[in-house]
Parts: sequence; structure tokens; C-alpha cells
Amino acid sequence: MKTKDTVISQINGRVGILTFNRPHVLNAFNGALISETNEIMDRFIKDDTILAIVVNGAGRCFSAGFDMKESAARGTSGEAEWRDVLTKDFDFIMQFWNAPKPTIAAAHRYCIGGAMELLMACDLAVAGETTRFGEPEVRFGSGIIAMLAPYVIGPKHAKELLLTGNDKVTADRCYQMGILNQVVADGKEMEAALELANQIVSGAPRSVQMTKTAIHRAYELAEMRTALREALEIDIDIESDESPKRREFNRIRKEQGLKAALTWRDQNTAG
Repeated sequence: MKTKDTVISQINGRVGILTFNRPHVLNAFNGALISETNEIMDRFIKDDTILAIVVNGAGRCFSAGFDMKESAARGTSGEAEWRDVLTKDFDFIMQFWNAPKPTIAAAHRYCIGGAMELLMACDLAVAGETTRFGEPEVRFGSGIIAMLAPYVIGPKHAKELLLTGNDKVTADRCYQMGILNQVVADGKEMEAALELANQIVSGAPRSVQMTKTAIHRAYELAEMRTALREALEIDIDIESDESPKRREFNRIRKEQGLKAALTWRDQNTAG
């Protein structure tokens, strides 16, 4: 087992395991975690002894998404700065989709915002029965970094998820939508993910990887990658536009903290 500041990596047989390790902030994705994850994923992909990758979170949850406190402190403004930040965030998420080896997410308790996008980027996903999901970006004037939902769950479910901004979607509802492969008892998420991974690695590696490529080819023919990049451009426009609601949210977050900003957001979206 290798522990960096924000990520733990280990190998279980022929399965690489990546664990987000910022439990004190609900494993929020900051710059260090993104950089370390990129490094570990690159190592796992290049290691011929690793045939599948499982990603999970340490402590109380899988992840609450991108670190809003770091984002506020960074003070990003203008299209050029937002393009740089959001492109890096986009690539961080999409590496789980692009990896030639199958990727499996094991979520517990909370999987919110960018973390839910990352889970959807994985080939398979399991979650504990009390896990809550959601992409609440529209509720505070933000946008979606990796617009995978329409391809994973179809336009009707994607609109329900993304336009309402509901961040209390149950694991059972996500299973019904097709976001999750399995819902298991709380605490059994990694056991279920490793069971799936070990079934995968028992197959012929070249066959498994080429079959994943063939499945993804259907999305490529539908020009998914082009559509995702265009959706990213829209997100860059949203972030750099700085709507009044978003400016007020960021002001409260900076002056009073994230909890106060979220309370303000919920009060102003009630009903």
C-alpha cells in the first residue's frame, strides 16, 4: 500500500485500488488529489499485472465533489482562467472513462457533484443502500463539467437529475436509472466492487479491453466526445459569466463559510 497526501493506492491480486483520502473534508477533489490521482491512474494503466481498477473513498463518504473552498480561495475569473481549471477537471473525470482497463466505483454515504460524474465515468458502479447522490450545480449558478448523464441514463433521467439539482437522490433511484450496477448493504461496497473486478480479471485481458473499446465505439460514432467538449464550453461560459445568484453564493461562502452559503442556496430554491 502506498499513501500520498490525498490518495491511497494498493494492489489486490490483479486489481488496482485507488482510495480518495481527504476524509476530513468528505474527500473533496482539490488540486493535490487530482494530481495524485492522475499519477496513480497512469501507473495502474501502464502496469501489465493490473487488469482492473477500483476507486473508492476513505472515511465517511465516497466524495462530496470538487473542493468549493479551494475554488473560492483561488478566485478564478475570466474565460481563459476558467478554461484552464475546468479542462483539468474534465480530464480528471474522463480518465476513468478513457482508461483501457475496466474501472469500477464503490460509493458510500455521499457521491455529489463532480464525484457523481466520476462515478458515471467508471465502467461499473456499486453503492451502499443509504448512499445519496446528486448534481446540484444549477442550484447555485454553476454548470456540469463532464456531461455524461445523457449517455449513461438517457435524456429524460438526465434532465430530472441535472435540472432539479436534487442532491438527495437515493441509491435505489440511481439503480433504476441505470447509474448503478448494484445496491448493497452499507459497508459491503468494496466487497461487491472487488467481486465484480475479480470476475473481470478472470477473463482474457485483451478480449476484455477490446470489448470495452467496442462498447465505447458506439458512443464515438454518436460523436459523444465532441458533444462533451461542447458541453464543457457551455460550462466555461456559465462559470465565467458570474451570474448574480452565483456571485451572491460565492460572497456568502467567502465571508461566512460553505455551510452558510448552502443554507442560503436551499432557502432561495425552496419550492
